Amino acid sequence: MLIGGFQMKKGTILSGMRPTGKLHLGNYLTLRNWVKLQEVYNCNFPIVDWHALTTGYEHTEELPTMIREMALDWLAAGVDPEKSTVFVQSQVKQHAEMHLLLSMVTPLGWLERCPTYKEQLRQMSDREIQTYGFLGYPVLMAADILLYMADTVPVGQDQLPHLELAREMARRFNFLYGDTLVEPDALLNNVPLLPGTDGRKMSKSYGNYIALSDEPDTVAKSISQMVTDPARIRKTDPGHPDICTVYAYYSAFFPEMLGQVRLECEGAQIGCVACKKRLAAVMIEALAPIHEKRVKLASDPSTIDDILAEGSARAREKAETTMEKVRAAMHLA
Repeated sequence: MLIGGFQMKKGTILSGMRPTGKLHLGNYLTLRNWVKLQEVYNCNFPIVDWHALTTGYEHTEELPTMIREMALDWLAAGVDPEKSTVFVQSQVKQHAEMHLLLSMVTPLGWLERCPTYKEQLRQMSDREIQTYGFLGYPVLMAADILLYMADTVPVGQDQLPHLELAREMARRFNFLYGDTLVEPDALLNNVPLLPGTDGRKMSKSYGNYIALSDEPDTVAKSISQMVTDPARIRKTDPGHPDICTVYAYYSAFFPEMLGQVRLECEGAQIGCVACKKRLAAVMIEALAPIHEKRVKLASDPSTIDDILAEGSARAREKAETTMEKVRAAMHLA
């Protein structure tokens, strides 16, 4: 919509990432979506370092480095601090205040029934994460969203339960204290779920990923080791691209090549090794501008510091506006 010659954006978005390690190509698909969204919405993109503590509270010495590395990846991938508010969660203390106040009114049963809670406990059975912070993870997530009056949250199908909890918390708060908080809607994204190079779920703990910051030689090596159609033993055997990891990467990043790749694979016109080499070549070419920009940004650390400081200052202003309304609604000083 144009008003006074200026493009008015549709609404407000909140979406963040935990700085728990190098970003991989699966994360890059999300970043590509953010780059599109920032042209249409007022976007708030926090690096949620407090969320990282819910599962990594024992070892925090690498957290400052991981925050900086994440900021580098975001900016290199096209997230624009002039169009979006890019900030560090812990630099906006209002997140902690909102989390505290929401925790006062959130029934314990809501958190215990969250479908991902018990699932993650099973997945991380070797770690001591049965903590208040881990159980209350959805409350902190809701605080992040509600603090910026975000009316839209881009999520995958698996994240809908968490967003529904945030909606329930907003409804409960408004019921108790009057209409104060915005109830956010889901924006289901079409970001494909990228498999790991070994065909399993992509995971930093499995080490089966290609990092966004990987050098070209590393990218090529990772692609050369990808799992393909196990039934295709010889080059002359027809392939089944729908069960091939390499084909999944073509689908996610180079959909214009799918027809050719499928035809050659099913017709046994190309072997898996040659197919991987072609994927590596086009992937390295596609990532080259990101790598170049990342190297340039990394050479001037003060630029990253300034961007995060300015973004966090803008975020604090927005957050304080909301907290003033929340405190008034709850009759707090």
